[in-house]
Amino acid sequence: MTRVGILYPGHSAEDDYKTFASVLGGDVELPVVHTLMREDAHRVDALLDVGSEGVLAEGARELAALEVDSAVWACTSGSFVYGWEGAREQVRGVREAAGVAASSTSFAFVHALRQLRLSRVAVAATYPDDVARHFAEFLAAAGVTVLSTASHGIATAAEVGRLDPDDALDFAISNDHPRAEAVLVPDTALHSADLIEPMEALLGKTVLTANQVSVWEGLRLAGRGAARPGPGTLFRSGASVVRSAFDGG
Repeated sequence: MTRVGILYPGHSAEDDYKTFASVLGGDVELPVVHTLMREDAHRVDALLDVGSEGVLAEGARELAALEVDSAVWACTSGSFVYGWEGAREQVRGVREAAGVAASSTSFAFVHALRQLRLSRVAVAATYPDDVARHFAEFLAAAGVTVLSTASHGIATAAEVGRLDPDDALDFAISNDHPRAEAVLVPDTALHSADLIEPMEALLGKTVLTANQVSVWEGLRLAGRGAARPGPGTLFRSGASVVRSAFDGG
């Protein structure tokens, strides 16, 4: 049994991880520890607080007690708002507190793109525009070409968690770019496990969602990166060629 510990801020789409665990089979557990969210707001100052060192350390210590094999800070916006180096420091703190290999959703997106050898993307973000731009800047720092960035303008994670699946599907497929190799949907507050296959079928290209890459990253870090059935192209690709963002690049 492989246990990937998920650090998750507040409550919005944490049940998505139960869906992923079910699809991936009985050899994967995805225990969720909820971290403190003083204010549910897709606003930079609030997101910096959500991803602060003390908040994550407390959650990571809870994961350590659960004897997880890896840990993922499952909050895209609460990691990329720190910038590339700040997000790396954030992951180091989680790793030290949890005592296992760690990462965050923002770096999971980068690693997933490296695994798939994709570098041109369209971003369909549920966040307000200013927050979405921070994600585009984070990807650019990793050498990813962001061809377009669309914002849904949703102010809170709770609202995203209640987004109608058809609306989420329409938003993602409506904000593709003809030259993009993949469409990225960066919000762990969005239920996506059941949307990835329909999105990829409709678009004819790879779709990466926040909860999807978080689970994949945790399995990779736990040494369970073999190709497996799962939602989308990513899981079927395995994790054999990733150059880690924590190893100087």
